Amino acid sequence: METQQGLCVSIYMPTHRKGTETQQNQIRFKNLVRYTEDRLIGSDLRPQEAKEFLKPAQELLGDAPFWQTQLEGLAMFISPLSFDFFRLPIEFEEFVAVTDRFHIKPLLPALSGDIEFYILAISQKNVRLIECTRFSAEEIDLENIPSDIAEAFKTESIEKEPQFHTRRHPAAFKGLGGGTEDSKDNVVRYFKQVDKGLNKLMKGKQTPLVFSGVDYLFPIYREANTYAFLLDKQIPGNQDEASVDDLHSQAWPLVEYIFEKEKADAVELYQQSSGTGLASHDLKEIVSAAYHGRIASLFVALGTQQWGTFDPATDEVELQENVELGNADLLDFAAIQTLSNGGTVYAVSPGEVPDGAVIAAVFRY
Repeated sequence: METQQGLCVSIYMPTHRKGTETQQNQIRFKNLVRYTEDRLIGSDLRPQEAKEFLKPAQELLGDAPFWQTQLEGLAMFISPLSFDFFRLPIEFEEFVAVTDRFHIKPLLPALSGDIEFYILAISQKNVRLIECTRFSAEEIDLENIPSDIAEAFKTESIEKEPQFHTRRHPAAFKGLGGGTEDSKDNVVRYFKQVDKGLNKLMKGKQTPLVFSGVDYLFPIYREANTYAFLLDKQIPGNQDEASVDDLHSQAWPLVEYIFEKEKADAVELYQQSSGTGLASHDLKEIVSAAYHGRIASLFVALGTQQWGTFDPATDEVELQENVELGNADLLDFAAIQTLSNGGTVYAVSPGEVPDGAVIAAVFRY
C-alpha cells in the first residue's frame, strides 16, 4: 500500500492445492509472466530490461515444490526495489496490472471487514486455544490455562479432593474424550479453571469463542463458563487429532453470521444516511473523501476497475478508459486510503454494493 518508485507489477492467479491439477499452476503462471513481459515492453522497457525486471518470477517457474504447495490463490508484487508473493485461501481471477503502484483490491477480503474469533478445543487429555480470522488460524500458547485435566488438579491434595481418585459419585461422565470416568463435579471444576485462565487471556475483548468437544460436555462447560461471548453452537466430537485448519473450517460457518450482520448493519446505515450528505456512491466524491480520511465504511466491487487519476492538491479526479502509467484503479485507491485512515472496507461482488454502484461509502462527517 505504500507509495512505490518506478514500475510496479501486480499479478493475481487462481491455483490448485493438490492432485494432478497442480501442474496447471506452472503453465498458468508462465503465460501470465509472458503477458506481463509484453506489458513492460509496452511501457518503454527494452526486452532485456523486461526480462531482468521479471527475473525473480522467472526463477519460480522451475521450482516444482513451490507449485505443489499452493492454496487457492497466488498474489505477486514486483518492483525494482521489492519482490513479494502470498499464497492465500482466496480464489483470485487472473489479473495483471503494470502501473506506478501496487494493485491490492483483490486482497481486501483477507485484510478488512473481517472478524476475529477463538476456538477452544477441549478433552481430558488436551486443551487447545486457536486464534482465527476468516482466512487464518493459529494455535496460541496457553497462559494460566491448564493443558489437561491432570494439570488442572495437580496442585490439589489427594486428602482434600478424594473424589477425584474414587468413583463415589453416582453421576459418572465418560471420557471427556479420553475413555475414563470422572464425575460431573470434577468436570465442572476442571472447566472452571479453564474459564478462569481464559478470562484473564481475553480480558477486555469481545471476541466470539467457539467450543469444540464431545457433545455432552458443552452444557457442562456452559455451566462453568463466565465469558460473555461464548457461542451457542459448538464443533461436536473429540478433536484431539484434528488439525488447526480442520477446526477452522468447522468453526467458520458458526461465526460467519457475525461478519454478515456487521456488513448488513453497514448497508442499513448507508441507506439511512442517503440524502443527508453522509453517504454517496459518486466515485469522484468518494476518492477525495477517502484521501482526506472522511470515510467510515466503504463498499467496493471486486473484479471491477475504474482507471483514472487523483490530484491531492486540487481534489480533482479524472476518469480514463484504460490502464497506463501514472493512473490507478480509483476503486483500489479509495480502498487503500480508507484502510490507511482507519475505515472499514467491504470488498464484495458487484451486486452487493448499495445502489447497484461499483463503490459506495458512509462518511464520518
